[in-house]
Amino acid sequence: MLYIFGGLPATGKSELSKYLASSIGAVYIRIDTIEQELRNAGFKNLYDEGYKIAFSTALDNLRNGLSVVADSTNPVVESRQAWISIAKQAEVPYKEIEIICSNTSEHRSRVESRKTDIPNLVLPNWESVISREYQLWHTAHIVLDTAGKTPEQSKQELSKLLHSRNKT
Repeated sequence: MLYIFGGLPATGKSELSKYLASSIGAVYIRIDTIEQELRNAGFKNLYDEGYKIAFSTALDNLRNGLSVVADSTNPVVESRQAWISIAKQAEVPYKEIEIICSNTSEHRSRVESRKTDIPNLVLPNWESVISREYQLWHTAHIVLDTAGKTPEQSKQELSKLLHSRNKT
């Protein structure tokens, strides 16, 4: 199974994708980690290199019979379609999960106060978060709104949403 997460920075995506990966014993792939390691190695002006590495790593693990949780913004249709293509190449099912924070002031507060666990990663400021390209999702997917919820409440909701989708 491939779990494809997406959403703007500071919505709770990484917290929830890490939770899911650890709770089901899946491989966790995080674009921010890959891209920062590329920057640390001297690569500049990254376009889609991090995603390409993530795609091939996911495919290897899926073909090895492991579930994969992919943690990335997935801001454009093309990146989402590429993840789906990886699942199809590996002949495994997939679930798309968009994490949002519908409360603008709460979202801004999260952006402005968050810390990173990735050495040297420069987090985006509020202006860059709201001005970045982020295309609407046009596929059937799970949407989890983290506004007004604790991380634990969001984790419980994610578990319920995934469980209910597995029954259909």
